[in-house]
Amino acid sequence: EVQLVESGGGLVQPGGSLRLSCAASGFAFDEYTMSWVRQAPGKGLEWVSIITYTGRTMYADSVKGRFTISRDTAKNTLYLQMTSLKPEDTAVYYCAKYGRSYYFAQPITLPADFDSWGQGTQVTVSS
Repeated sequence: EVQLVESGGGLVQPGGSLRLSCAASGFAFDEYTMSWVRQAPGKGLEWVSIITYTGRTMYADSVKGRFTISRDTAKNTLYLQMTSLKPEDTAVYYCAKYGRSYYFAQPITLPADFDSWGQGTQVTVSS
């Protein structure tokens, strides 16, 4: 059974930093493209960042230069390092597993491209 468990969210002041983690199990983690997706209150899903099975990384324009995605295949864990946080980054952050191994195609389609999601972790940026 595929499981994705996020952690690391919380309340942080504008300009602060957080690191989110997503512990993955039940599948060959290194074979899959993984992503972070967020949902702000009252809004739809927004793709944040992706790391392909080859290690290529991509970012939404809204977070480019502030967020860094990475993965530790030895620990089966996906990370999102977030710096210079802004109030508009407030959202529930989900990690998601791409639906097909050894594959990635653009454009990204939410939520259809991903077949497994974590429960989410809340990030609140406020003074």
